[in-house]
Amino acid sequence: MKAVGYLQSLPIDHPQALMDLELPAPEPGPRDLRVRVQAVSVNPVDTKVRRSRAPQDGKPEVLGWDAVGTVDALGSAVQGFAVGDRVWYAGAINRPGSNAEFQLVDHRISARAPQSLPDAEAAALPLTAITAWELLFDRLGVPEGGGAGQSLLVVGAAGGVGSILVQLARQLTQLRVIGTASRPETQAWAKEMGAHLVVDHAQPLRPQLVAAGVAEVAFTASLTNTDQHWAALVEAAAPQGRIALIDDPEQPLDVMALKRKSLSLHWELMFTRSLFGTADMAEQGRLLARVAALVDEGHLRTTVSEQMSPINAANLKRAHALIESGRMRGKLVLNGF
Repeated sequence: MKAVGYLQSLPIDHPQALMDLELPAPEPGPRDLRVRVQAVSVNPVDTKVRRSRAPQDGKPEVLGWDAVGTVDALGSAVQGFAVGDRVWYAGAINRPGSNAEFQLVDHRISARAPQSLPDAEAAALPLTAITAWELLFDRLGVPEGGGAGQSLLVVGAAGGVGSILVQLARQLTQLRVIGTASRPETQAWAKEMGAHLVVDHAQPLRPQLVAAGVAEVAFTASLTNTDQHWAALVEAAAPQGRIALIDDPEQPLDVMALKRKSLSLHWELMFTRSLFGTADMAEQGRLLARVAALVDEGHLRTTVSEQMSPINAANLKRAHALIESGRMRGKLVLNGF
């Protein structure tokens, strides 16, 4: 099968940072779907793993944690799926990724893809939708339909996770959704996704919030550069508020700053359930099915902002370089081998 991978961790401008490969098609285990991949999305995690994880035993590392495709074969313990089903998923970070013609994925973290979206537009959503859903409802503990009279601050609202988090909060809660973005085009994108208000995270946050009538923020989702914004987030937080983050701060966070307001800090990593085989692992498949229904009902929209074709090393290198530039809005997808 065709695949894209690497044999050593290298800067993205190196000729061998990502390479076109021919690999044997994998055989499904008992719980696996084998999926013929049709479209993939590229996420910051792809670039982080490429820079930090060296391949083992001389075998190439294949990245990719967002895909739409067709079930080609089933493991003996798979339930609820059939060969020919069109599915979407983010997969597991400790298994070979979706930058290949065929991929194995546990059926419990998969669901049927939304019927109303073509492959590329659907591929933009699984990883970010799982992350945003778990962050909002599981980590921050906002109940569906709840949040009346409270605000959610989304730092980095125009990125991949921010784009779907803003939509979920608008559609499934009563929160006032405040996004941050620093450029005119990303500010416009965050508003298009549904943010009630957008402020500039390159400027002091609290004066902008107060000027807009937001005295304090009950819930904060910090999606990027948390260490740079930490003091401002603590200052803006309501007493007993909750802060959740997904990024990897380069500088240590002063957690003692949370004590005076009794603030709580929460981490979200959407790979946790699959990494540890948690008892509630199937919740990811169920929430992806729910997101697909919300898309087909017209409540959620794709967050794709750029498409490339085909799925090959040259295009994936361009995608990695764009993500590493830090200037992405929405999601970048690749379509077809």
